[in-house]
Amino acid sequence: MKSTQLISKLPYQEPFLFVKSIDEVSDDSIKGNYTFKSSSWFYKGHFKNNPITPGVILTECAAQIGLASFGLYLLSQEENLDLDQVKLAMTSTDVEFLKPVLPGENVSVEAKKEYFRFNKLKVSVRMSNRSGDLVLSGELAGVILP
Repeated sequence: MKSTQLISKLPYQEPFLFVKSIDEVSDDSIKGNYTFKSSSWFYKGHFKNNPITPGVILTECAAQIGLASFGLYLLSQEENLDLDQVKLAMTSTDVEFLKPVLPGENVSVEAKKEYFRFNKLKVSVRMSNRSGDLVLSGELAGVILP
């Protein structure tokens, strides 16, 4: 499945789509990226005169790439499954924020499968900025209901 096909199957759209591309995907891992637009709604007021990307948005970006996109890819290996009918839900997060992400900054997300069974996916996830500095690290889990 190509990057654009995978992204088109996600249940998100602007302004809440935080996946620009899927750069690599296999049965064990996924890599993708996103650039946070300086004009995004969440920068207004977070923080006054010093905007940074909210942690909940960073977590969402990591989940859209590392959990939702990855889960859809894994499910796409099954026959006779309509990916347009799949429902996604995040069930747990345990992440640390290590550096701020500024407006206009590009991030790269890499997730590695810890397990995928009974339609539950758990991944270890890392988000880095363009300089290669780690900005988020942790684990995410979710259920994928065909």
